[in-house]
Amino acid sequence: MKKNPDSKGHFGPYGGRYIPETLSRAAEELTRAYQEIKKDKKFQEELRYYLDTYAGRPSKLYEAKNLSAYFGRGRIFFKREDLCHTGSHKLNNALGQGLLAKRLGKTRIVAETGAGQHGVASATVACVLGLKCVVYMGVVDIARQALNVYKMKLLGAEVRPVHSGSKTLKDATNEAIRDWVTNVEDTHYLIGSVVGMHPYPMMVREFQSVIGRETRQQILKVVGRLPNYLLACVGGGSNAIGFFYAFLKDRNIRIIGVEAAGAGIQSSHHAASLTKGKPGILHGMKSYLLQDKDGQVQIAHSISAGLDYPSVGPEHSYLKDSGRVSYYPVTDRDALCGFELLTKLEGIMPALEPSHALGYLPKLMPKTKKNDIVIVCLSGRGDKDIDTVKQYLGAEK
Repeated sequence: MKKNPDSKGHFGPYGGRYIPETLSRAAEELTRAYQEIKKDKKFQEELRYYLDTYAGRPSKLYEAKNLSAYFGRGRIFFKREDLCHTGSHKLNNALGQGLLAKRLGKTRIVAETGAGQHGVASATVACVLGLKCVVYMGVVDIARQALNVYKMKLLGAEVRPVHSGSKTLKDATNEAIRDWVTNVEDTHYLIGSVVGMHPYPMMVREFQSVIGRETRQQILKVVGRLPNYLLACVGGGSNAIGFFYAFLKDRNIRIIGVEAAGAGIQSSHHAASLTKGKPGILHGMKSYLLQDKDGQVQIAHSISAGLDYPSVGPEHSYLKDSGRVSYYPVTDRDALCGFELLTKLEGIMPALEPSHALGYLPKLMPKTKKNDIVIVCLSGRGDKDIDTVKQYLGAEK
């Protein structure tokens, strides 16, 4: 299994660097700096210090015995990224890129966010590292993620609402890129997922691969063998690729990514780019993309703001085509069922993003054997989504 893109950032036919000339110098500067810090022991020690003492790593591996008993088949474990500082996996990457921005002499970071978790992580890193922070967020997401918007402002970040297009993550990304182009001398664009131009898909994956490395060590210590199944939600795909990466060479492990089917993949209201999309170019990369017959980007939909994106990281597109990872769509309704199931059986309220992975368990678990091990990446906690859950499930809950 191919581990890294080629020198131009291609995972097979996907990835690359489709950018305006004005960003070429910044892209090359970032690529060189990233290659340097990969080999820099001092940088890696500083990153490890912040991951361990600030983010709270390693995150825990928890066996969900009640949920396992409910299905009556294999053993279900959760990689508890929801327990990290700021409430999700997003801080892993934000810390890495924040330290890299300091190395580059940047004084300001810009970020995009949908669910708000990356925005909160970016604002948090800006605080601790002494950087200015501007976060772009669609007005639709601002309305449904009010708690995280307030957190970002408390942390001192400027949250700039985006009113164009779908008013969600895609358009927030567009505005963040425009800002970066205008202020490239003093600004680093802190992308929150494995998307965008090279080197971002590779770089973000490397910063998030701590998830899979820890999981591998923990399951071997607890059970003495590797899992049979890995399961994670996929929007842009950073939690999933960080979780999967350490296991890609283990061909006997079935790896499953779950994307947002919204109201159903037969409708026009979904974000299932790997299931229903076709290769196209967006935000500096070539990847699977939701587009109409004329090649125009379609509006994505998901109950989860973090999965509400019309494309996906190029490495996921490569893994889909290669057959190494299987990708399946899960609807809003099934994600809510997953949310309720974990909440009631284990006392853990997941974010609506990993609730999609939970929503796939009723399809997966009947196929498992009693001694099979299933590990789910619980990429974030659900406090940010309570208002949305309340709206859909009803106040009586």
